[in-house]
Amino acid sequence: MSNVYTVAVIVGSLREASINRKVALALADLAPANLNLKIVEIRDLPLYSEDIDGATPPAAYSTFRQEVRSSDAVLFVTPEYNRSIPAPMKNAIDVGSRPYGKAVWSGKPGAVISVSPGAVGGFGANHHLRQCMVFLDVPMMQQPEAYLGGAGSAFDESGKLSDSVKPFLQKFIDSYGKWVEQHKKV
Repeated sequence: MSNVYTVAVIVGSLREASINRKVALALADLAPANLNLKIVEIRDLPLYSEDIDGATPPAAYSTFRQEVRSSDAVLFVTPEYNRSIPAPMKNAIDVGSRPYGKAVWSGKPGAVISVSPGAVGGFGANHHLRQCMVFLDVPMMQQPEAYLGGAGSAFDESGKLSDSVKPFLQKFIDSYGKWVEQHKKV
C-alpha cells in the first residue's frame, strides 16, 4: 500500500477567485489516494529582505517555512506575468530558500502547472519556475508538461470544471502522484 504524501500547493495568483486557485482546488479533488494537497498561502509574505530575516523573522516567514518544511512534496500552480512568474511566487521561493543552507524546498518532489487565459498557457512562467526550483534541489517532474491555455473556459459559471479539461488535469495529477511516490522512496 502506498503512503499518503502531503503536498504543499503554492498558487501564484493572489486573487481569491483566480483561475489558478480554481485549478489548484480541482487538482486537490482529482488527486490520487497517495496525495493530500494543501494550499500554502503566500499573500501575507513580506518582500524578502535579509534585514528583517534575523533572529526573529516575521511570523509570516516562519509559518510559510514550517508549512512547506512539513510537507513531503511541492506543487506550483502559476499564471504568467510578462513571460515569467508573478512577483509573489518568486518572493515565496526566496523566503523558502533562506536562511542560506536551510532551504525548505530541498529534495521535495515538485511539479508545475501554468495556467493562463492566453493561448500559450504560461510557457515562460513554467520554465522560469523550473529553473529556480532545480537550483534549489527540487526534483521537478518533466513529463507530462502542463500548460493550461485558454483557461478562462476551464470552469463554467457555477465553478464546475469543464469535462474537456478534466482528463488533462487528471493525467497530470496522476503522473505527479507516481513522481512523488518514486522520489520519496529514493
